[in-house]
Amino acid sequence: MISEWNNLPEEKQEIIRRYQNEPRVSVGKIARALGLKVKSATLKPGISGEIFPSKEKDYKFIIRVNRHEVRERQRFTVAHEIAHYLLHQDHIGAGVSDNNLYRSSLSNRREHEANRLAAEILMPWHLIERELDDGETTPEDLAERLGVSEIAIKIRLNIPT
Repeated sequence: MISEWNNLPEEKQEIIRRYQNEPRVSVGKIARALGLKVKSATLKPGISGEIFPSKEKDYKFIIRVNRHEVRERQRFTVAHEIAHYLLHQDHIGAGVSDNNLYRSSLSNRREHEANRLAAEILMPWHLIERELDDGETTPEDLAERLGVSEIAIKIRLNIPT
């Protein structure tokens, strides 16, 4: 496991694990279980997603994801914003917008941390191993089954892109 995962409180890990039993991890359900609301929105060109404090009493933060990006990218963006909430809540301030390279006003280190935790959320090793055991052997097949991009699964598997 990565340090970002290991540093999460056990109760947060358990919430995430609850939704990591099927190949297409439900990031929407994870977000709701953590008290986050996910909205699909038309964002400025080049912006993939954002997270900001909620004014609604039922939610801690709102995640907005760019509805014009492909579904796999939207899923990774939601996982990335969940990771910012879990790892960098004290640094979100009035909000953080991530561009299509997952860069924001936060430091590169924090963006890399969010990317690593997002990958852990969407592509946990136990699901990858299960898919490989079931005969899903190409990165393309794995990406399709897990609902992620081919680039994301190749990075996770340490395959040159």
